[in-house]
Amino acid sequence: MMSGQAQNEDEYRSKAFHELSALVLNIIRSPPATERGRRSVPSFQQITPAGFASLLLGISLSLMLCGSVTFFIGFVLMPWVLAFVVFFYFVGVVSTISMIGRAILSCNSPPPSPRKDAAASWKVL
Repeated sequence: MMSGQAQNEDEYRSKAFHELSALVLNIIRSPPATERGRRSVPSFQQITPAGFASLLLGISLSLMLCGSVTFFIGFVLMPWVLAFVVFFYFVGVVSTISMIGRAILSCNSPPPSPRKDAAASWKVL
């Protein structure tokens, strides 16, 4: 099951993808405004193959740029992530060793005697 935040992120991404697709289709379908400010009837024959290739090239370059920025951020943060993993592993090992040491050292000592005030409070309850 997806959490609410993950579902909202997926909806946001799909909405952004839908809007980007609609924008690309509108650019392909509608020609640029003429000098007089009028628009002619949109058709697929008004865009040249070179224009369509330029549009796809621009879209792919922008996606590559966003991917490169994301990769760079991940590349910079990876040493920090690895340092935290090693640190928490070290803390876990130290904690385990200390629990084992306490278990070994405290098995020879007598159990603590119960306190009177704790026993009296149980009688009241």
